[in-house]
Amino acid sequence: MAIGFWMERKFQLNVQTLAKLNIYFLVPGFIFVKLYSTSFSFRLFGKVLIFFIIYIIILYLLAVIISKVRKSDRGEKTAFSNSVMFFNSGNYGVPVNDLVFKSDPFAMSIQVIMLTLQNIFLFSYGIFSLQSINIGKLQAALAYFKMPVLYALLSGIILNIFNVPVPTFIWVPANYIAEAMIAIALLTLGAQVAQIKFTKNMGTVYLSLLIRLIIGPLAALGMIYAFGFDGITAQALLIASAMPTSVNSAVIAQEYNNHPNFAAQTVLFSTILSALTVSMVIYLARILF
Repeated sequence: MAIGFWMERKFQLNVQTLAKLNIYFLVPGFIFVKLYSTSFSFRLFGKVLIFFIIYIIILYLLAVIISKVRKSDRGEKTAFSNSVMFFNSGNYGVPVNDLVFKSDPFAMSIQVIMLTLQNIFLFSYGIFSLQSINIGKLQAALAYFKMPVLYALLSGIILNIFNVPVPTFIWVPANYIAEAMIAIALLTLGAQVAQIKFTKNMGTVYLSLLIRLIIGPLAALGMIYAFGFDGITAQALLIASAMPTSVNSAVIAQEYNNHPNFAAQTVLFSTILSALTVSMVIYLARILF
């Protein structure tokens, strides 16, 4: 992020081009490699899927209620809801899970499922919601079928399920692309941050931080008790729910020009504050489960 910030100030990078590189090149490669190379049971996948769907619905309803109270327009409502629903399960959540659970494969499988669901959700509903603002819901739905991310998802899942070997001449460059994704996404965020024009009216950003970092994990905690999860499953789900706003939410906001300034600010401040809040959630998870 710091390098991206410096390069934008010095060279005035084309942030739109960086966003396109992420969405059309790096993210599809990353998703394909992760989905193809990860093994997990369908029973565990079903549990995490149900948890994820209910959790996202709760966050969405909170965002909609707040947006109506604040009388936000459609673009503002979409940007706000995206900032609380899309959290950083990849380049933040995976290393945290690896550190907390000391590379436990079961805990990591839960995190990878959350990462997979987040990516599917972000690059389907997330893009649809932004495109529909300008071109309508039908055209936005049709436009999604032009996104390479959809085909990366499908091919990764199908080839994994049927154990189809991927030729070396495809697998090696796919891994090169996947390994570049996190670095370029953070570089893009740094360049976006350099363009931010901070204003005194930060109320919406503060509300986003409150929901994403405080209310979100509390809602997840209540769901964990309701579902009767315990042990590593409960700990991994609670910690995964506490991640800051996804970098890719700022990337797609930049690509579709829907309040990119707000999106970049929520990613920046939630990432900084999460050093404290995620640490507290990890400690809480250890005590309760």
